[in-house]
Amino acid sequence: MQISNGPVSVRRWTITTGCCLAISMTVPSASAGQDPDALAPHPPEELFDTATTCMACHNGLTIQSGEDVSIGSDWRASMMANAARDPYWQAAVRREVMDHPEAQAVIEDTCATCHMPMARFEDASAGGTGQVFAHLPIGAGDTRAERLAADGVSCTACHQITDANLGRTDSFTGGFVIDTAEPHGERQIFGPFDIDEGRTRIMQSATGFQPTEATHIQQSEVCATCHTLYTHALDLDGAESGPLPEQVPYLEWRHSAYNGEESCQSCHMPVVEEETAIASVLGEQREGVSRHVFRGGNFFMLRMLNRYRADLGVQALPQELENAARRTIDHLQSDAATVAVERLDRSGGRLRFDVAVENLAGHKLPTAYPSRRAWLHVTVMDAAGEVVFESGAFEASGAISGNDNDVRPDAYEPHHDEISSPDQVQVYESVLVDEHGATTTGLLTGVRYVKDNRLLPRGFDKTTAEPDIAVHGGAAPDEDFAGGSDRVRYVTDVSNATGPLRVEAELWYQPIGFRWARNLADYDAFETTRFVGYYNAMAATSAIVLASAGASLP
Repeated sequence: MQISNGPVSVRRWTITTGCCLAISMTVPSASAGQDPDALAPHPPEELFDTATTCMACHNGLTIQSGEDVSIGSDWRASMMANAARDPYWQAAVRREVMDHPEAQAVIEDTCATCHMPMARFEDASAGGTGQVFAHLPIGAGDTRAERLAADGVSCTACHQITDANLGRTDSFTGGFVIDTAEPHGERQIFGPFDIDEGRTRIMQSATGFQPTEATHIQQSEVCATCHTLYTHALDLDGAESGPLPEQVPYLEWRHSAYNGEESCQSCHMPVVEEETAIASVLGEQREGVSRHVFRGGNFFMLRMLNRYRADLGVQALPQELENAARRTIDHLQSDAATVAVERLDRSGGRLRFDVAVENLAGHKLPTAYPSRRAWLHVTVMDAAGEVVFESGAFEASGAISGNDNDVRPDAYEPHHDEISSPDQVQVYESVLVDEHGATTTGLLTGVRYVKDNRLLPRGFDKTTAEPDIAVHGGAAPDEDFAGGSDRVRYVTDVSNATGPLRVEAELWYQPIGFRWARNLADYDAFETTRFVGYYNAMAATSAIVLASAGASLP
């Protein structure tokens, strides 16, 4: 592609690591309090704009109950908006660069593709590569590139995705397509509603975009472009091995009963339950408006962003982030899983019972980035309330009592069909190993999964699952581990316990596991040291209970 000072002539570019992207951009109208530089006409090489232009009309939205359903403020408090501010992501990228310094340019370009997409794609269109650390710390500079990087996953990136290759392999790992054939002022930005001519002209005048009804924007395949992510391990010489499915929730969903029933958006962008306008300026009342909360599982990071907001250049208001964290926890505790204690039996001085876990999500639980884990905390108490057996207690350090990997970085806790000792714990997780078979939390060191017993979604057949979503380790032959559920048998000595006996079972969840944080302490760099400090200060609040149940035996 040739770049000149005149108009850029590009018909279509596929956004993939190492490829270029060219997009005409907006000429927003002036509004009180906006940055004059952001309002200036954009030269052709400027591809995106920040969300402030969109928020001028898509904020200030309330429903009859008085609840604020503003698109802009909901997005601002999401992990999408804070993708570049995420201190764990910054530390993880630094760790990978320190492990593989010869591949720094490729690592930064790859990681910026979905965390700093607008800045990265403008760099790529000019013949360069995406950068991460040049744009950090967020808020330290105010150049155009730094503002685009800080905006994370923003409006003018997602809403320009076409349906050209959605659902295909080449759309994954940031491979979505944006059509740039139309000239500035006539280019389309996609949404789920038909917009009348008058409102279309208003938006074109204000932003340079033409709102266009497109059903694909509500399809799971749009989300899959960045949330189906493959990495390639690097050896000491920088040579690549085959692809590793780092996170593939879309493929898990596609192999489940939810495919055809619910899309990613139906859960992660729940609709407002009454008619509401999508714009505060001449907004038309609509049914089925999707909230831009991007409901996920990382309540811990939302609260970390809030607590260290000054350090991280956070723009969302404190109450917005806290509300987002609360909504995330409410969603996890109501829609993620159920637990039941069943088949209690006491004989021969031993207590036997089952703990059954059901996954209510449309993908594996936990899903996506492999730092996430869930586990069973089970206790047995006697008539006096004294604990006679306990497995899986959560420690203030962020570790799980009895979990081998939290004790030793070179070990991991196997999948259990039966638990009979306090030093055994059922941990639902994915565990990576390197080319020598040693456990690792380095994405570019990991070559395969030695364990993946994350709870399967309903309808998921592990015997027919493709390799990228396969079950690994002891869960594969476990007949009680199937689509939608798992059942663990517990057997413990209660010969000296006075009944009635009480069994309590809890399913816990942690977005960033102890070992994934602790391993960063071995890297002497600003980003890694900062995150480990943050984690240690907040570790006691890094996990929550998703579901619980109890039963008594006379």
